[in-house]
Amino acid sequence: MKLLQAVTVGFFLLVVGLEAQTSTAPIVRFHTNLGDIYVQLLPSQAPNTVTNFLSYMNAGSYNNSIIHRSVPGFIWQGGGYQLIGDNLVAIPANAAINNEFNVSNTYGTLAMALVGTDINTATTQWFFNETDNSSTLDSQFFTVFGRVSSTDTASMTVLDNIATVPVFSTTPLGSVFDEIPLLNYSSGSVMDSNYVLVESIAEAGLPPVITTNGVITASAFGGYPAAAPGSYIEIYGTNLAGTTRGWASSDFSGNNAPTSLDNVSVTIDGNPAYVSYVSPSQVNVQVPGSVSPALHVATVILTYNTQVSASQSLAIRPYEGALLAPASYNVGGTQYVAAFHANNTPVSNGTIPGTTAAPAKPGEEIVFYGIGFGPVNPSNVPVAGEIDTVATSLATSPFSFTIGQSQAQVVYAGFAPDFVGLYQFNVVVPTNASGDLLIGFTLGAPPNAQTLPNPLYLSVQ
Repeated sequence: MKLLQAVTVGFFLLVVGLEAQTSTAPIVRFHTNLGDIYVQLLPSQAPNTVTNFLSYMNAGSYNNSIIHRSVPGFIWQGGGYQLIGDNLVAIPANAAINNEFNVSNTYGTLAMALVGTDINTATTQWFFNETDNSSTLDSQFFTVFGRVSSTDTASMTVLDNIATVPVFSTTPLGSVFDEIPLLNYSSGSVMDSNYVLVESIAEAGLPPVITTNGVITASAFGGYPAAAPGSYIEIYGTNLAGTTRGWASSDFSGNNAPTSLDNVSVTIDGNPAYVSYVSPSQVNVQVPGSVSPALHVATVILTYNTQVSASQSLAIRPYEGALLAPASYNVGGTQYVAAFHANNTPVSNGTIPGTTAAPAKPGEEIVFYGIGFGPVNPSNVPVAGEIDTVATSLATSPFSFTIGQSQAQVVYAGFAPDFVGLYQFNVVVPTNASGDLLIGFTLGAPPNAQTLPNPLYLSVQ
């Protein structure tokens, strides 16, 4: 049983030539006791202001500082006072910087505070705009030097939550703090636990974000919204990785596939998945065999550089078989299956781009590939995470294959040797077959039998 590696590998890597995304504008993380806010700084619009802010940040001036002013529906402000011991201490200021107003004070932007009406008095203090304040603050030339991405809902939620903290005008802290937000406070002494704290500000990348409905099975195998343990899936979103590459032999430990690639990892229902490809906008993984095969909706979470995405959903089924049929095999709306002759030549009627006319012959044994066909025998062979080295057979039965109206003889149905979780089917073309014919399969017994989920065609002549 010869595996057609030279032809198949190009399809099976399932990569789409994405380019790595880079940015010279720093991203900083405001780590507060109410959550994290990621801010893209804007050095091209306010270079001196960004440099000023970073100098305080790098000196640790903002560590354990408080949000000392909040005006609900308007702004909340920090960068003025650190909590040292149990005391509030004003952050020492360097020389004021010249105004660099260029960007409007819209919702989610970060701007420098001023003293009085002098536009060149910004030093340590900054504020977040809780709403679109462009109509009031732009005319006063408050310099915006950063913004929270509108797609970063987690950061926006933290920004909004801080804006809802109750504000107190009278406390033992004195009149300087007459608009201070305090947590779990009613009256009396203000405790350290009452402050809204910025525990640290440091450079960091944006957290990964998985697009809503952005988890599907491998697109070269149909791109369906449901998968089985062992299926390959594609995760789409933003900030998912910092590099673009597929796994290499050096990423494996013996025959075991990696669960992390370039600081990217994924869990499905809390189980580590096997990471086969990473890029900033797409990550491909194999569903681990430890995920329950029972019909349910699983949670998918991606972590990049310790930053964790919000979860997205993926339907899990005991088996969800699909055959290799890449988009390049769709000709004029007809989706052909990827099948191969014994000499590695793709089966084709000559219309598939990049192929020559080489249709299957009646009585010929040809090879198909698939994912998601469930467990195999011997039962000690895992469905995921390991290079297959032995001949196997589908554990779910019965399994049948049709070409046109005729049932085809299945010579082999199991894992493809030397691959991870790729199924191989050696099938004999019926002697009466001719033309572009629909193919199909049935896996399992009624009422749980699965059939081919989409129409695929094979050229026979």
